[in-house]
Amino acid sequence: MIAFPFDAPPAHGEAVTVAPGVLWMRLPLPMALDHVNVYALDEGDGWTLVDTGFDTPASRDAWGALLAGPLGGGPIRRVIGTHHHPDHIGLAGWFMARDEAELLISRTAWLMARMLVLDRQDVPAPETLTFWRRAGMPEDLLARRAGQKPFNFADVVHPLPLGFTRLAEGQDIGFGGRRWRIAMGHGHAPCHATFWSLDDDLVIGGDQLLPSISPNLGVYATEPQADPVGEWLDSCTQMAGLARPGHLVLPGHKLPFTGLPTRLEQLIDNHHTALERLAAALRDGPRTAVGCFDILFRRRIGESEFNLALVEAMAHMNHLRHRGLARVAGYRNGAVLWGA
Repeated sequence: MIAFPFDAPPAHGEAVTVAPGVLWMRLPLPMALDHVNVYALDEGDGWTLVDTGFDTPASRDAWGALLAGPLGGGPIRRVIGTHHHPDHIGLAGWFMARDEAELLISRTAWLMARMLVLDRQDVPAPETLTFWRRAGMPEDLLARRAGQKPFNFADVVHPLPLGFTRLAEGQDIGFGGRRWRIAMGHGHAPCHATFWSLDDDLVIGGDQLLPSISPNLGVYATEPQADPVGEWLDSCTQMAGLARPGHLVLPGHKLPFTGLPTRLEQLIDNHHTALERLAAALRDGPRTAVGCFDILFRRRIGESEFNLALVEAMAHMNHLRHRGLARVAGYRNGAVLWGA
């Protein structure tokens, strides 16, 4: 059974103590999912931070209040990045410059973040436009997006200096007065680090272990044949072997929760159910990936969330193809038609 020991999130500039020496804080995000959780662990002579939020004026303002308030002006000794996404790594470089903080992150996540910060684009790359067209993006939307500046990591991620400490699968690490074992998840982000306390029931889950939403599993033009859904299901199965009902999970979004075995079951079952719906729809006739939005999400997808829906639809199509349950059945105006 899933339970939420804390009824409400911390307010702006405030923190909630979730365990001895562990503070839960929340930063704003300028999107539908309007927040990210970050955590500070007391090191006696300073703090270890887990994740940092975007590098935006709103985030810096929030950190100013937190550093002066709950963190008592203490220095940031280290920053741990659970994964490379900008809402988690955006201010890591800022803390490294400000406090000479050490950055701990998986090698893959560091390489991804640094590469994406350096990859500035004024308009979408030709490969991206081809990928969108093949997925079935409507021509009018495709034409508009072709002339618009795409999202750039550099817009919300502080430059990352050279030098980091590598986190790896199965590694034991000490911070916040505890020993932790690292388990890497995949699917939402490559080499996403989760931390399982060996001294109490804490688990730092990032976006790999969320209580009431499922993280985006996306395929992009950079690796159009990838199978993040398969990687995600494998990771959930692996972590189910570590999970205990009494674990208090500190997630990247929403509220800390207990009942992790039940939640992992739900995450696995929800994706299998969506895949079954999709496979059944393809047996009724071929569809583009975008043409499967109604089957996969069962709600209207607006323009602001269209790209996230597109990459997730492609991820589920790829997984069905890898399992031999879907194939390319033809093309229509440059879009791939998927059949059973």
